[in-house]
Amino acid sequence: MAEEREELGVSYVVVDGIEGRMARVELPDGGTEDWRLASLPSGVQEGDVIRIDVQAGDVEIKIDHEETDRRHALGQRQLDALNAGTPDGDINL
Repeated sequence: MAEEREELGVSYVVVDGIEGRMARVELPDGGTEDWRLASLPSGVQEGDVIRIDVQAGDVEIKIDHEETDRRHALGQRQLDALNAGTPDGDINL
């Protein structure tokens, strides 16, 4: 009898920082872990959103450029709103 596997689906992590051969990633629950840079897609950079799709035992990991851009724009709008009431408002993402 075949073993049934639970589908994990899609989840996202954010690359918070890169030092040497390690990347610090923010997990969906807000926690952080250090992952080997080699385990992430080639060309990954700080701030990138990584899409991890687990289906039927197969794992697909890729940089989600659209989600990265969406989150960056959201963060910039929130920062702009915070800076709107300050005289200089010179903080940028």
